[in-house]
Amino acid sequence: MDAFADLVRGVRANGALFGQSIQSPPWSINFTHAAELTLCTLLSGAGWIVPAEGPAVRIRVGDIAVVRGPEPFVIADEPDRAPAVTVHGADLCTSTSTGGNLVEDVRLGPRTWGEDPAGGTNLVIGAYQAPGDVCQRLLGVLPPVLVVPGDTGPCVELELVAAEVTGDQPGQQVVLDRLLDLLLVCTLRAWFARPEADPPAWYRALGDPVVGAVLRAMHDEPARPWTVDGLARRAGVSRAALARRFTELVGEPPLTYLTGWRMTLAADLLRRGDGTVASVASRVGYADGFAFSAAFKRVRGLSPTAYRAEKAG
Repeated sequence: MDAFADLVRGVRANGALFGQSIQSPPWSINFTHAAELTLCTLLSGAGWIVPAEGPAVRIRVGDIAVVRGPEPFVIADEPDRAPAVTVHGADLCTSTSTGGNLVEDVRLGPRTWGEDPAGGTNLVIGAYQAPGDVCQRLLGVLPPVLVVPGDTGPCVELELVAAEVTGDQPGQQVVLDRLLDLLLVCTLRAWFARPEADPPAWYRALGDPVVGAVLRAMHDEPARPWTVDGLARRAGVSRAALARRFTELVGEPPLTYLTGWRMTLAADLLRRGDGTVASVASRVGYADGFAFSAAFKRVRGLSPTAYRAEKAG
């Protein structure tokens, strides 16, 4: 396991909103589903993604875009087009009538909606409802909108999505969830490799033979009682060499990084109510509950008990 794998594993789809919209110009759709991440692609036509912050971004056939949430965003044929349709969630899509009233939009088939079944624009979206600190760690390194162009050739994952999205067979939602996971991982990996991307330091460091090995070790076994000496032995270098190289490439010392990751894992466990504070402490590498509580409060500003109560409320 590595840092990237742990982050994308933390946003695994489960009953994800998935559908397609068939439209003819002029068209504009406002997405208010409050998803943490939304994947968008066009099977035909072209359009613009207008995020809550930042400039509008052009998207063409075969491109795959990821929109960072949970703020609303618009996809339209023109960037300044006023929305005529609003997607509220998996079960409610509405359009604005001439009188300004909301009415249910036309459903054209399974997971397919729109006002013109013969329209030339086919937009497919998949949305993640994935609250939690691991997800926030991923969101924190993404721009409001990223686009991986489709001009490098056919995307096998996208072809599978296009074939499944209109289906209505047993287990269809599970298939779509797993396809969405695969498409997200492939899209983010392709994005971080692009020259315009600004991947975080830890992602760039994964390619380093010394620091990459240490990062993988910490993510493989976050609860192990790691020391700098033990990590250095794992990487086959001296303690001083590891401390210097890790800090240079990642931006912080090894054990500071490890503590931050452990507190991220602990925060999600506390949010979900997974066991007592003592059991959470043990799962992230603390035999002493008091030491864990002190570390958590130092990093998060709240005690584990107070954090759990805040998120439960």
